[in-house]
Amino acid sequence: MNELLEIKTAIQAGKPVSVVFEAIANPQQMSDYFIAYGSGRLEEGKTIQWRFPEFDMEFPIRVGKIIPDSYLSYWWTNDGVETLVEITLTPAAAGSTVVTVTEKSRNNDEDGRRWLMQNTEGWANFLACLKAWLEYGINLRNGAFDFLKS
Repeated sequence: MNELLEIKTAIQAGKPVSVVFEAIANPQQMSDYFIAYGSGRLEEGKTIQWRFPEFDMEFPIRVGKIIPDSYLSYWWTNDGVETLVEITLTPAAAGSTVVTVTEKSRNNDEDGRRWLMQNTEGWANFLACLKAWLEYGINLRNGAFDFLKS
């Protein structure tokens, strides 16, 4: 039996869902904490490009369903395989938001396990960067991966 692998990780950010949603959907805001460049806003049916600071390449993002202040989904290609990313925003205590990221899916084989390890690390980094920027105005990614460029 070859069970499919899926990533699911979450964090609570001390900002309301509308602020968190905008920080993810708006490429100008996202470039303050995670990507180097985004060619457009996350809007249903659009295909945009993201560039990350540590990679000299762009990644196509095919936007799926968007529910303002609640849900964002898109497909992106990693190692030649397209996967679905779903980001759910849930209001929590004291005006905060639980951000849950799910990426699915890959086969439970050597390539799939490598994807699971690398992308789980990546999503945990995304959530930490989002929280640090929203709550403290800090870009944790700034210079964090310069060692990968050498």
